[in-house]
Amino acid sequence: MNDEAVRKSNIIYWSSGIVSICGIIFEVLFGALGSYILGDGVKQYTLTISLFLTGMGIGASLSEKVMKNLILAFVWIEFSVGLIGGFSSFTMFGITAFAPAGTDAFFLYFITVLIGALTGFELPILIRKANDIGVELNRSTARVLFSDYAGGLIGGLLFAFLLRPQFGLVKSAFFVGTINVIIALIVLWLFRKEIKNFMIHAVVGVMILLALMIGIFFGEEAALSFEQRIYKDPIIHMEESAYQKIILTRDYHTDDVRLYLNGGLQLSSADEYRYHEVLVHPAMVYAESPRHVLILGGGDGVAAKEVLKYEDVEKVTLVDLDPAVVDLANTDRHLLELNDGVLKDKKVEVIHTDAFQFLEEEDEIFDVIIVDLPDPNDESLNKLYTWEFYSLVRNHLSPDGAVMIQATSPVFAREVYWTISETIASTGLNVENLHVDVPSFGNWGFVMASRKDIDVSKLEMEVPTRFLTTELLPSLTEFGKDEDKKIRRENGELVELKPNTLIDPHLIGIYENSWENY
Repeated sequence: MNDEAVRKSNIIYWSSGIVSICGIIFEVLFGALGSYILGDGVKQYTLTISLFLTGMGIGASLSEKVMKNLILAFVWIEFSVGLIGGFSSFTMFGITAFAPAGTDAFFLYFITVLIGALTGFELPILIRKANDIGVELNRSTARVLFSDYAGGLIGGLLFAFLLRPQFGLVKSAFFVGTINVIIALIVLWLFRKEIKNFMIHAVVGVMILLALMIGIFFGEEAALSFEQRIYKDPIIHMEESAYQKIILTRDYHTDDVRLYLNGGLQLSSADEYRYHEVLVHPAMVYAESPRHVLILGGGDGVAAKEVLKYEDVEKVTLVDLDPAVVDLANTDRHLLELNDGVLKDKKVEVIHTDAFQFLEEEDEIFDVIIVDLPDPNDESLNKLYTWEFYSLVRNHLSPDGAVMIQATSPVFAREVYWTISETIASTGLNVENLHVDVPSFGNWGFVMASRKDIDVSKLEMEVPTRFLTTELLPSLTEFGKDEDKKIRRENGELVELKPNTLIDPHLIGIYENSWENY
């Protein structure tokens, strides 16, 4: 090959790598969008990856019909990917806010297949163009595919560690879309001698680029107004951490501040005390000497505040995966009013790691263990509701200690609640079931566990509370007919409750079915 052919072939290889980076970013971005808006992260990532690959297959099949004007075809594919992919997140939030239920899922899956098809369409075109330039077919195929796969790795790393935490879902889509269009314009310019009506194509590309750049600077603000419609009250804080989307809202009439993680309500300042007092005090009162307390989750600091009401407490170890939640709890004045700044107390040690991993690696025994983790709505959270996890909890519990575990709603997710209780009991711990009405959540359930028998009627509350009393405690263990353990199918058959395990994570499906109507 002459120097000109080498230069053009190198352009094709570099273009292949860069557009592959963009393609994989769009693929995982769609999975993140589905996880955040539609829930069940594993399901959404599985669907988006499968649909994206299916789209690539369709695109690759259709590409064989393009035999002429290969560069121009590539340029217009990139224009399309940039425009459609760039506006994807922005449009998704708009559809979620304004369109009928289910439209957002249809849009997400459709656009995943479409972007996948466009991505699959472009690779065979680049391979044929490299071959036309003079590169042997086997070499051109190998080099383009190498660029594609290497670009895929880079794209995944960029999204996970840079784009998602720093840019968020909306700005990331616009940014990646601009890269697609810039690559198309560069290729258009370098191959301009081969293209008729070069200026028309260039002007269209520049217009698309300007639209995407406007989206980078102003799209997130507009999307925020869409997202605001999802929440009851005005958003006062929003950030995208490495693990989740964190949102604070505030009702300026009642001064009710609410914390949401990935769209799920975590607490309401109006009634959080009902939840946290039941979560903390029965276990603390039961333990003979609660000197060392472990809190798994609870990054907002409110559970730790309740724990520190006990003078016997010498140390609180709080394990929360996301540093951003703890940082917010330590800096936001609304959360500081709720937690009294206890996360900065010298008795409190905050560790940022996975709760399962912490229990596997830690040797210390705790007098009280408070498990305040999000509901088991995906695989990563499900492992924190398994026999294996609760066995680790048991192994770290002192002989006279107690555990309290938030276990979702026995009314809205009845089978989920009692499956969690059955899983805890299967580790050999004795359990007691409690539930309380929390207006912002509804009727909410907890499972208390210990190596010894539990009789809440013998517990006495001595620390100051706003809701819980000694006399009230026994009533929390009473369940009505529509929320007790005797669950029947429509045909009258009694449901057999089985422990949830890592090998058989059936709790995820039960959870999804239970909450789909709420």
